[in-house]
Amino acid sequence: MIFSTAIARPVQLATRTLQWSSAVIVMGLTSFFISRGPHGQHLLYQEVISVLSVVFFIPAFISPFLPTALSKFVLLIDVIFSYLWLTAFIFAAQDYNQHSCYLSSPPGVTCGRKKANESFIFLAFIFTFFGMFLQVAALWAYRKGNAPAPVVQEKDDGTRAPLDAPVGPAPAAVV
Repeated sequence: MIFSTAIARPVQLATRTLQWSSAVIVMGLTSFFISRGPHGQHLLYQEVISVLSVVFFIPAFISPFLPTALSKFVLLIDVIFSYLWLTAFIFAAQDYNQHSCYLSSPPGVTCGRKKANESFIFLAFIFTFFGMFLQVAALWAYRKGNAPAPVVQEKDDGTRAPLDAPVGPAPAAVV
């Protein structure tokens, strides 16, 4: 078996840790940007997504150990948040790459911090995207590893006696 639960659990935990950490870093950087002065709707969107992610990604840490109970819920969260993070990344790329980075919202904050925020938004997206596929693969490995043993039926090759035949040798004839 190429992908088993013994392999899936540590990989999932590492991915979930990186996913959650990226969301926390985005939340911190975006909060700093909001506190620094005027901000636009894109920063508010990024802040809301990062705060919601920090809360909703917590069950993903438990899902490798309870695959039947949480896997569908965590998979749904991954699908939804992968699109939300992709949108946040597109907003950050538009804000920091199309125009003067220094003058973008919030003005006066160095471009290095803005690019770091954009990078961690991308990391949150990519780890959420990978987490989605790892969740499906881990559920598949769990179900394959815990499936009941298949029932094996004997093949009738015609050499066996019919089912209504006597079991032992034929009795001797009585004279």
